[in-house]
Order: sequence, then structure tokens, then C-alpha cells
Amino acid sequence: MKPTTRLLTAAIALLLLSATGREPRLRKIFNGRDLQGWTVTQGADQWTVADGQLLVRNNAERKGSILWTEKRYRNFILQADFRMGDGTVDSGFFLRAESDQIQIGISGSLKRDLTASPYIPGKGYPVEARVADILRPADWNTMKVRVVGKAYTVWLNGREAMSYTSSTIPEAGPVGIQLHPKNEMSIRFRNIRLAELP
Repeated sequence: MKPTTRLLTAAIALLLLSATGREPRLRKIFNGRDLQGWTVTQGADQWTVADGQLLVRNNAERKGSILWTEKRYRNFILQADFRMGDGTVDSGFFLRAESDQIQIGISGSLKRDLTASPYIPGKGYPVEARVADILRPADWNTMKVRVVGKAYTVWLNGREAMSYTSSTIPEAGPVGIQLHPKNEMSIRFRNIRLAELP
């Protein structure tokens, strides 16, 4: 399929979604029992599942780790609940590759909370989400990310927080969850769901 055809298909899909006012059904990609359907780059002991939740906590080596879906995606909506734990939380979702990440928690470079902002290696944070009045640091939060082509939009707790068009995001790839290296931290995730878009 040519790039122009793909863009036209994505645009039509977005128009249909807005016309009907409905989004496709989100399906579980985390079963709440184990890591079936996911793969860990290193430090598998840093990822544990209990009571329907994914607990991410660094080990003594603090080398960091990424949990990737085994499946690859093109256009999709990802939605998950997260709750920040102890330490300096620096996590987030990778979109199709490590080249595009949606931050959760404190930026290691800027030393402040940039939740819902895109991080691009070599570019830093090209757009900063304004979520100070939306984010609930001590409670569960719901993040939704819609990725269509090179554009993505993030909602936090039901409010749009940021939109960005990336020059680095690949056409397809897995979804990842990051545990940043060198930190002492923990974060929990639950209700990780995804809907594929045309």
C-alpha cells in the first residue's frame, strides 16, 4: 500500500469515528494474571503481576527494562490506568519503537513531571502537556493514546492533554512500557487495553 493510500485510509477512519461518535472496542492486552503476550528486554524480575495489576519496581542493579507486546501494531488506541508509587517515577509508553515515548512521571533530563508529553531521543520534549490540574499523583490515572499514521493524541483522565505529529515514529511496531534505568521507583498499571484502527 502506498503512503498516500495509507494516509487516506487513516483519514477516512478518523472521519467515520467522529461521525458515529463511537470508538472501536478496546480489548485487553494485559490479562491481569501473567505476562502472556508480552516480552521483557532484561530484568524480568522487575515486572510482577498480582491482583490484576502489573507492578514495575527496579531491582538492585537499576539497569532499566522495557516490557514489549509480542504483537506489532499500526494505527491504534491504547488505554491504561497507572498509579505512581515510591521513588522518582520515570516511566511511559513506547509507541511502535523506542523513538517515540509518552512520558509518565519525572523527566530524567528536565527533573520535573512531564506526564503525557512526548519524548523523542535527540529532540527531548517537543511538546509539553499541561496536566497539573488533571494528574492525580497519589491515585489512579487513566491515560489514552490514539496513534494514526505519524500523529498521536493523548488524553489524561478524560481530558485532551497533547497532540503531536512525529517525524521519527515507524509505520508499525509493538507497544512498550518503560522502566527507566538508574532510578529507585515503582509504578502500577491495570486495565491495559488496545483497539486497532484501520
